[in-house]
Amino acid sequence: MRVHVVEDDAGVSDSLALILSNIGHKVISYPDAESLFKVAPPDARDAVIVDLSLPGIPGAQLVRWLLNLAAPPRVVVITGQSQSFIDHQLRGLSPARLVRKPLDVEALTQALPVE
Repeated sequence: MRVHVVEDDAGVSDSLALILSNIGHKVISYPDAESLFKVAPPDARDAVIVDLSLPGIPGAQLVRWLLNLAAPPRVVVITGQSQSFIDHQLRGLSPARLVRKPLDVEALTQALPVE
């Protein structure tokens, strides 16, 4: 599975890329939503991990855009924010999974099963 990681913290992004590569995924990392918009959109066979607290275009806006694609990818939101912040940001949205930071390998593998 091709996994797009949209995360502004380089350490978290690098860790995700290492973990996901080790379980068989092809990983493409972006520091912000704007960088993802510059390439072809992910398709239904892909997954996109979105940090909810991105600089520039907010993570929730990126999630909304992804879920409205003609063939939306699997969307996994990651965040270390409070539950009230999450509820407010994701109101009306249904990502495939929410994984809390600090990230857990088991939670990631459940969110993105190996094909």
